[in-house]
This record gives sequence, C-alpha cells and structure tokens, in this order.
Amino acid sequence: MTSLFAPDSNHASAIPITGVGSSDWPRIEAALDPREAAYARATGFTPKAGRIALLPGPDGTLARVLFGLGAANPARERLLAGTLAGALPPGTYRLEGTGFDGTEAALAWLLGGYRFTRYRAAVPAGEAVPAGGSVPNGPALPRLVAPEGVDAEAVSRIAAAVALGRDLVNTPANDLGPAEIEAAARALAERHGAAVTVVSGDDLARDFPLVHAVGAASPRAPRLIDLTWGDAAAPRVTLVGKGVAFDTGGLDIKPSAGMLLMKKDMGGAAAALAAAAMVMGAHMPVRLRVLIPAVENSVSGAAFRPGDVLRSRAGLTVEIGNTDAEGRLILADALALADAEAPDLLIDFATLTGAARVALGPDLPAFFTEDDALAEAVAAAGRTAFDPVWRLPLHAPYAGLLDSKIADLNNAPGGPFAGAITAALFLRRFAPATRAHVHFDLYGWNPSTKPGRPEGGEVQTARLVYALLAQRYPAGT
Repeated sequence: MTSLFAPDSNHASAIPITGVGSSDWPRIEAALDPREAAYARATGFTPKAGRIALLPGPDGTLARVLFGLGAANPARERLLAGTLAGALPPGTYRLEGTGFDGTEAALAWLLGGYRFTRYRAAVPAGEAVPAGGSVPNGPALPRLVAPEGVDAEAVSRIAAAVALGRDLVNTPANDLGPAEIEAAARALAERHGAAVTVVSGDDLARDFPLVHAVGAASPRAPRLIDLTWGDAAAPRVTLVGKGVAFDTGGLDIKPSAGMLLMKKDMGGAAAALAAAAMVMGAHMPVRLRVLIPAVENSVSGAAFRPGDVLRSRAGLTVEIGNTDAEGRLILADALALADAEAPDLLIDFATLTGAARVALGPDLPAFFTEDDALAEAVAAAGRTAFDPVWRLPLHAPYAGLLDSKIADLNNAPGGPFAGAITAALFLRRFAPATRAHVHFDLYGWNPSTKPGRPEGGEVQTARLVYALLAQRYPAGT
C-alpha cells in the first residue's frame, strides 16, 4: 500500500483543511479572508457533516478547504475524515483547528484512501474514477501531513494491515484459492519472522477430517494453515479465520444471486491475517498463533452430501443437515486444534450466517462469548477503534436445536430460528476447555462507500482485536 502521508517537511506549504462544526461556523467564517468567506457563502457551504468547500486564493489556486463536521454529539461518524481522501484534488494537505482528533482523522484518511487497482486499466484523462477504486496510472490521491502528536508509523501500519485484508477479500476466486491464501500467510510470516506449517490435500483426512470433507470436491486442495510467532513463554493468543475461498453451497447449491459475493467467504481469514499483521508489526508481547482452514466448497462426485455423518478432529460426529453450512465444519477442526493448547485467549472470525446480517445489518458484526468481563472489553475495544460490534447471547437451551437422531450433533438442523446463535453454539462444542473464547460473525463487505470504508471487501473486527490485545497485553509486560 502506498503511504498517503506526506513528509513533515511539506507542512508549511500544505493546503490547510479547517474542520467546521455547527457551532464553530460563525467564528470561523468571521476569521476567514473576506474573499474566502464570500466564496464559501456563494457556493452554499454549510457545516453539515461531510460537506466540503474548496476556497481559491488570489491566484486562483486552492488555498483552503472547509470540511463540515456537523453537530458535536456521540453518534457522529468518527471516520468522517476518510471522506477527504477520495474527494480532494491531488496535493498535500494538513489538518488545522480543534475539530479533528488527529490520530482518528489520520487513520480515517488512510482507510478512506484505499483503492483496489489490480484489474483496472488506466483511466483516460478527464474521466471520473469509479467509486470504491482508483486505477494504475489514474488520478493521484491527495496526501496528508501527519498531524502533530500522531504516531504516523503506527497509523500507517494499521492501515496497511487493513489494506492487506481488503485486497484478499476483493480478489476474485479465480485468483485466490486455498493455495493463494496460504501464500499470503507465508508472505506475512516472512515479513515478521513467523513460522508456518501447512497440512493439505489427503493428508488432512486423519487429523482434520471436516476440513478434508468440505474441500474434497474442488480440484484446489484444501489445507490447514498454522502460523506461529513470538515468545513461547508469552501469553498465548490464537486467532482462527474461516478461509472458504468460494462457496457454491456444495450439493445444497446456492442460487446464482447467492453466489455473487461468495469470493468474500474467506473474509474471516482476511480479518485474522490483518489482525496478525497489526500484532506482529507492533511487537506485541504475546505468543501468537493463527489457524486458517482454507477450502473451496465446490460440487463434484467427491462432494460431501446432505445426510452424511462425519467424524471431527475432536471425535464428535456431525450429521450434515446442509452442505451450505460448511464454515462451521472447517472451523470446528481448527478450534479443536486451538483448544488443545489451552490459549489464554481464542478468537475466531467468520462470515458465517445470514441470520446475523438480518439481525444487525452489514455494518455491525455479531459476537458471542460466555465471559462477561471479556464481552465488556470487546465492546469497549470496538468503541475505541470505531470497529463496532454487538453481543448476541449463547443461549444454552437453543443447543437442543443442534440435536441429531444418529450423530452427536447436526451442522444445520433447519428451521427459521436463531441461526447465528445455533452456529455459535455449534462452534463452542469444539473448544470446551477455553473459556476466554470470542466468536465474531461478520459480513466482510461494505455494500456502499462510507467514510473510511470504500465499497468492497472489509476486514471487520481486525482493528477491534488489535485494540483489545493492546489493552490486554501492553508493551513492556
């Protein structure tokens, strides 16, 4: 990712961006050069959140930007400054005034400046850049002088990790299968001195039978990716990410409309790798492990079937009620592996259920944990990082909905009720020894562009997890 920070030496010549809150506008307007104030009035500028006014200087060049911040209230969009990176003309800018939180605004700028350019040809001169993505050789993006007191290296590191995850989600399945997910994990490990081991293909059948069964129908071999980093004596933190490179639904095949975004079904793996990049880049005092079961849920004569009974790594047998509930199967084997090590904290990320999206929409991932203190810490970290989540209950009586007449449990027993909760309860059966376990059921996609979040792939909860771990395992411990 190309940094959108300009060198500090550019500060004096940088174009100022003045943040204007609703209550600040009369004071700021009065302090403007009369020509600037007249131009702002003539163009109808108001301090409504996200409104932009480009004020020319005497020579006709851009002299100042006014940026509406709206009313000061707790519900204000905290990544609002991310709008600027995609709206301003090329140039070097600096933030001024008291309306901006420097670190928050800088991060929003970098997140909002993300562009997925892999498949785009150059845009002809004068043609508009499509929302959500610039192109090679296209218009340059504006750059920001890091605000005073902001740790530009730390902010850049977080933004780069998010860009890594977004790139993975945005890459279509013809170029991102299980092998390419492995390659991404290996590249990340090499940058940070981590170790990676992989079990793939038929070698999975003995120790990871559910991963093997889900991936058996694809010509692209399934695999279990195991990345480890850090001092073995440090607190153990394990991240597990669902890596379904593409989900047809298997023999319970999805309709065509249901497959259109299934390249994002590895969004859990992308979030895990993005969070890992932040943790390792910050040299956090933990022993990190990342487990990614990577498969393609395809259709062939080797596909697992509705009604099959499969034995898991944990020894529990699972009746297949629906082959389109494959994510919980591959996570089950990975969670069993993680649980055997008794980590201090176990977090799994998965684009798991439509039920969570119906309940909370695309912007608000659901999370589940039995640990109330941990739940409060997760919610607080989400607020700190503006990476919001909402807790749903692990309602124990609903575990009966997973009953099978011929096996230990059913992966998708049917019925319209509590789909996200029953999926979470299913996963808990495979990590019984780890109380400090958080399950994130996320969407992994921005349906439309919002400040700091361009349309397309998103690594929801990665920044939250980084904030949580930084609070839980501070440097120097």
